[in-house]
Amino acid sequence: MPQIQLTPTERREHRANAHHLDPVVMIGGDGLTPGVQKEIDAALNAHGLIKVRVFNDDRAARDEMYQQLADTLNAAPIQHIGKLLVLWRPQAEKAKQVDEGRMPGPRDVKVLKYSTRGGQKPEVKQIRVLGNQRLTAGGQVKRAKPKMKSVKKGHND
Repeated sequence: MPQIQLTPTERREHRANAHHLDPVVMIGGDGLTPGVQKEIDAALNAHGLIKVRVFNDDRAARDEMYQQLADTLNAAPIQHIGKLLVLWRPQAEKAKQVDEGRMPGPRDVKVLKYSTRGGQKPEVKQIRVLGNQRLTAGGQVKRAKPKMKSVKKGHND
C-alpha cells in the first residue's frame, strides 16, 4: 500500500494538531516487530493522528522505520523530529445505529435556589432528571404529561 501524499498546508495543520499529543506507541530495542505494527495500525484506526516514540539512537534506522510504517500502513508521514514520529491516516466514518423506540436518557441539571434574604450566595443543587420527567421554573421535578389526543381527532376513528 502506498503512503498518502499531503499538501504542505495539510501537513502543517496535522503537525499543529499533533503538538499536544502524547506518544501512544513506543518502539523498543527489538525494533519494528509485527506486534508493534499491529498496535500502530490499531492506534491509527482509533485516533487517526498519532505520535510514536522510538528508543533508538540511530537516526538513519528511525528514518527507515518512519518510511516503512508510512508505506505498510497506508499512512501519511507528518513529522519526524528527534525520536518522535507523527503519522496520520483518515478515519473511517462510523455508522450511527438509530434506535427508533429509544427514549431520552437521564441528564444532570444544576438548580440555583436563591435566598429570601438578599446578601447570601444561592444554593446549588445537582438534580438528575429522567427521560420521562421535566424541570419546572421553580426547580421542581415533575413527570412529563402524556401526549393528549385532540377531541376532534378522536371522533374521526
